[in-house]
Amino acid sequence: MKLGLVLEGGGMRGLYTCGVLDCFLDHHLLVDYVIGVSAGACHGVSYVSMQRGRGFRINTNYLHDKRYLSLRNFIQTKSLFGMDFIFDEIPHQLDPFDYETFLSSPCEFKLGVTDALTGQCVYFDKSHLNYDSTLIKASSSIPVFSPVVRYQGRDYLDGGTSDSIPVKQALADGCDHVIVVLTRDRDYIKKPEGFRSIYKNVLKKYPNMIKALDHRHAMYNDTLSLIKELEARGQTTVIAPHSPVKISRFEKDKEKLKKLYDLGYQDALETLDRLKQWNKKG
Repeated sequence: MKLGLVLEGGGMRGLYTCGVLDCFLDHHLLVDYVIGVSAGACHGVSYVSMQRGRGFRINTNYLHDKRYLSLRNFIQTKSLFGMDFIFDEIPHQLDPFDYETFLSSPCEFKLGVTDALTGQCVYFDKSHLNYDSTLIKASSSIPVFSPVVRYQGRDYLDGGTSDSIPVKQALADGCDHVIVVLTRDRDYIKKPEGFRSIYKNVLKKYPNMIKALDHRHAMYNDTLSLIKELEARGQTTVIAPHSPVKISRFEKDKEKLKKLYDLGYQDALETLDRLKQWNKKG
């Protein structure tokens, strides 16, 4: 029995995911497969490398460091988040990522990125993260708020744009049961993207990327409907906030982020017995 874990993005809302994953590590719940996009990919790698608390540290220790998140970054690099700081200096110097444990783990790992030319999601396994975080950077590069990231001759952006909750890919990769961690409440319905005139202008070189953003809300809501169907058939376990998450993807209030982390931890705690039964079936 193959147990999978699907991690939605959401910027700083991903602190909820950090809480869930730290709870899993504390209680030795290790799955067979992890897939994530954007912030979900960022936190998923620390789960596979078994670095408990790393996601929370990185997302809170540097909140007021202009290298991490600031308008200065946007002016200098066209990205609110300091991408080189987050995906190079932090994992390789300030809070080292355990590549050895990650790469040797029996747990499969995939992340999704959006091909800027086609507007389609492309998935990469852990072999592409061999002491290189370029693809994690690409999956976290929010259109308009970050520039495209070049990898192996292709331009990539935020994976959440084309596959916000990659549950279909997890099933295609053979998962029998999938844990889906959402960063929005269960009643959330995504609306069309705002500022269309802005992203249409910024991304004029990438018309299919514009189409992906235009249709993102429909894709997202269709995926939520699929998840409900899978849940009714017993193929998924959903962990999601019980009420609307009232922070933005760029939140800088550490107290609010800690509360969201604690909520994720508690929600995961409530599902542990059921999830461990799935592990035993394997």
